[in-house]
Amino acid sequence: MAQEFVNCKIQSGKLVVFIKSTCPYCRRAQEILSQLPTKQRLLEFVDITASNHTNKIQDYLQQLTGARMVPRVFIGTVNYDLVSMQQSGELLTRLKQIGALQ
Repeated sequence: MAQEFVNCKIQSGKLVVFIKSTCPYCRRAQEILSQLPTKQRLLEFVDITASNHTNKIQDYLQQLTGARMVPRVFIGTVNYDLVSMQQSGELLTRLKQIGALQ
């Protein structure tokens, strides 16, 4: 269930951010991304606490990325560190590559 759920989200070729609504780092990620002119259909925030499978989703995210913590930011199937991407300018480059910017 968790594996199918995550894979379905990240296979879509868009920017997907797995979050928890109570996480301050997740709120920061949302703030950063909300400031960018992204096409709404290519940006998705997935609150894993809205599911009964939160722990299983985090376990699978750990298998994929080496970490259970959120936020987990995927552009397509690749996991990125949002803050370092923003600081280096790579975030805008990657978002342009997938056509996510307006």
